[in-house]
Amino acid sequence: MVTKSEMRGIQGWFLKRLGCFSINQSSPSFSTLRYAIDLIEKGEQLVVFPEGKINKNRKKLVLKEGLFRLARLAAKKTESIVIIPIGIAYSKVPPKFRSGYCLSIGKPINIKDYLKFTIEEFNKFLNEKMIEEEEIALKKVGR
Repeated sequence: MVTKSEMRGIQGWFLKRLGCFSINQSSPSFSTLRYAIDLIEKGEQLVVFPEGKINKNRKKLVLKEGLFRLARLAAKKTESIVIIPIGIAYSKVPPKFRSGYCLSIGKPINIKDYLKFTIEEFNKFLNEKMIEEEEIALKKVGR
């Protein structure tokens, strides 16, 4: 799930082809949340950009509250919710057709181990894991 404004350019084209859908961060609709939880209940993967946008210039971004809230809701409906931190880096910013890229995939985080965390505590923890993976990806593309 990404914001509507981020579904542009080559990334937007690619994300739409993968089945991504936009959400209104200030007022997500019940049907959007229900759709996301239904995907999880069916055992489908759900990719969420918890920062709410694509970070093009390595600026420090604050994670939104939606991922943790959604994970806690889904944890009531299914046995296991796993979050996998991923770092994405491109060799050129903005990426061009045939630019180099790297995805660095971190260790899975089982949400049941973090249900007692506050949103702020969990987001801080997750942000650190995402930054670690982004640094690995940036190094591999030579940035």
